[in-house]
Amino acid sequence: VQLVESGGCLVQPGGSQRLSCAVSGWKSDPYVVAWFRQVPGKEREGVSCISASGAATSYADSAKGRFTVSRDIAKNTVTLQMASLKPEDTGVYLCFTVGPTGGQYWGPGTQVTVSP
Repeated sequence: VQLVESGGCLVQPGGSQRLSCAVSGWKSDPYVVAWFRQVPGKEREGVSCISASGAATSYADSAKGRFTVSRDIAKNTVTLQMASLKPEDTGVYLCFTVGPTGGQYWGPGTQVTVSP
């Protein structure tokens, strides 16, 4: 299983940005996919996750009301739409999934910087 994130860039505070996670290598039904944020010197923080079917989602308190996660099962992509971005949203965003035998898979991450 491989995950590749894209869409990270420099964004002004209050702006919006959409991140994508392309998943390949699934040999069975898709699994839960989660987005994490990594900031130097801090623990990796869960931001959002979406169920295998896409019917259920959850968000960290910091993301509620501003971020929306969705997935296109046919295209094997998971999207994180971010709005009203704040400087504290800055970090490397990584997507994560668990394979059918329990293996954990991470993408390399994409950098989001929120700054004037």
